[in-house]
Amino acid sequence: MYKVYGDMLSGNCYKIKLVLEHLGIAHEWIHVDILNKETHAPAFKKMNPNARIPALDLGNGEYLWESNAILYFLSQNSDLFPSDSFLQARVLQWQFFEQYSHEPYIATARYINKYLGLPKAREAEYHGKQTGGHHALSVMNQHLSSTNFFVDGQYSIADISLFAYTHVAHEGGFDLSDYPISA
Repeated sequence: MYKVYGDMLSGNCYKIKLVLEHLGIAHEWIHVDILNKETHAPAFKKMNPNARIPALDLGNGEYLWESNAILYFLSQNSDLFPSDSFLQARVLQWQFFEQYSHEPYIATARYINKYLGLPKAREAEYHGKQTGGHHALSVMNQHLSSTNFFVDGQYSIADISLFAYTHVAHEGGFDLSDYPISA
């Protein structure tokens, strides 16, 4: 049985939980308190030397980290990952978009606000994340205006990757009513 080390408030961990539940994969969830720096403990760093959640213990001495890599591993040969190589590349395209154009803005603004309580010292950074976050939401909204899902009209790990932080974007100051398709 897989063990997942993470925090359910983290969008990157939530992605993993959604896939595990969708696919009916048995697993044990082990809470990791990032605010108490549990990811920096030596035992955790053996699983993930980058000291970030989530981490997936495969039960055979192997560990995976980075949420989208874990999604890829879990979704192989399932309805969440297409068999066509071009469509696989499209899934990866949206997952790279999520990691480089969406998550750095929306998740970071959410973290500063929700986890840290919007401290004065990080207000400028928080406000600086808004433009990039709104751009990402606009790109998603435009794409979803002509289809229900991100790749080939089918629910996939691309949708899960982008849903994880979008559904809580309001906690980072993003008004989703401006994006009716992606809300």
